[in-house]
Formats: sequence, structure tokens, C-alpha cells
Amino acid sequence: MQKTPAEFKAEILAALAHPNRIRIVEYIRKDIRCNCELAPALELEQSNLSRHLKILVQAGVLVSWKDGLRVNFKVADERIFKILDTATALAKQFVEKKIEALQEA
Repeated sequence: MQKTPAEFKAEILAALAHPNRIRIVEYIRKDIRCNCELAPALELEQSNLSRHLKILVQAGVLVSWKDGLRVNFKVADERIFKILDTATALAKQFVEKKIEALQEA
């Protein structure tokens, strides 16, 4: 059975719905990265990092390829950053509104 458009969207959003996966995508934002540099840069255990990378690749957020012993990753489509940038703007707006509400209380 084929996935519906809503299911595809949910898969992408679910892949991004973890702070560490957002950190991974943001770190890869500027350049292709090897898995060997991601764990120390993001201070993640290798097993934890591997699990998150697998989810991001399966959802189509990242693509990976081997280069000798290295596994490289890059963002599959730059439009993913529109989603993250919009989420950042929304989060900032929500926080500002909460601060305003607290100041008025």
C-alpha cells in the first residue's frame, strides 16, 4: 500500500522531532560531514549518533555514502532548512509571548 502525502510529511517531521536530530541537521547545514566528526562535535555517544543518523537517512532528510572507511552525510534537500528556520522563528515568538505574559502578571 502506498503512503499518503500526510504520511510522508509525518515521517519527515517525526525524523526532525528530536533535539539531537535537529542538532545533527544544523551541524551538517554548512558542509558535508563524516560520521567520525559528528560524535565528538555534538558530544554524542557513537551508538546514539548512529541511531539518529539512521532515522534521518530513512526519512530522506539526509543522504549518506561511504568513502573508504568514512561514511559521509549531507542534507538531502536544502528546503529542510525552511522547516527548521520556521520552527526556530515560531519557538522564539512563543517564548517572547510567554515572557510578556509573565511580565504582565
